[in-house]
Amino acid sequence: MNAADSPVAGRHLALYLTGEHACSYLPGRRARTLFVDPTARIDSATYQVLVDQGFRRSGAHVYRPACRGCAACVPVRVPVADFAPDRSQRRNLRRNSTELSLIDTPAAFKPSHFDLYRRYLGERHPQGSMADDASEASYRRFLVERWGGSTRFIELRLGEQLVGVAVTDILEQGLSAVYTFFDPTISERSPGTFAILAQIEAARRIGVPHLYLGYWLRESPKMRYKDRFRPIEAWDGYGWRRFERTRALDLG
Repeated sequence: MNAADSPVAGRHLALYLTGEHACSYLPGRRARTLFVDPTARIDSATYQVLVDQGFRRSGAHVYRPACRGCAACVPVRVPVADFAPDRSQRRNLRRNSTELSLIDTPAAFKPSHFDLYRRYLGERHPQGSMADDASEASYRRFLVERWGGSTRFIELRLGEQLVGVAVTDILEQGLSAVYTFFDPTISERSPGTFAILAQIEAARRIGVPHLYLGYWLRESPKMRYKDRFRPIEAWDGYGWRRFERTRALDLG
């Protein structure tokens, strides 16, 4: 593991580069990860600068892919003021906004959230590394552990039944969609899409310009859906480039 020092928001943060490991997104690929010193204090302002350079958060760890000869992971964000849903997204909104309620709650451990998380992993990602360790301790580290900024859990409810949770960080210049899990029996409603649409509306409501969606990968069906939220902006390593609905997301 290698270490380096980088100026971020007027501070110098130690960055660590892992050795090669199996890629979480693309089978058969090898990956490396650059992450911020986990002992460093990461507040919302510092994290905003890091997010604007392509970093993401998992629990208390802030990281970015740094793979040899591969740039498949493209950080993307939605400029919420200009977002316009497509036909499918409008149908999703019409159906779900009348039948699903959204409840904004603090980031805290709830047994009902954890039970839903385990069901989601077992059904949607049964072969993944997260499903292999779907313990309460790993769940707490991933989504509940305090990290220095502000996080909310947006509950999706069908009547009184909890059917989804969208974990959302609140930043100075936007919201960051950390992770969404939902009841596998309502998959036909596309609750993941509805959660993003709800987060876009939440960003508009509180007056921040962006919803950060994490990494888009053309070759990964599980990550490729993010391209449908247009216009979209992609980080090319130097700045954010905007792509309208009619323009293919291509950084080449």
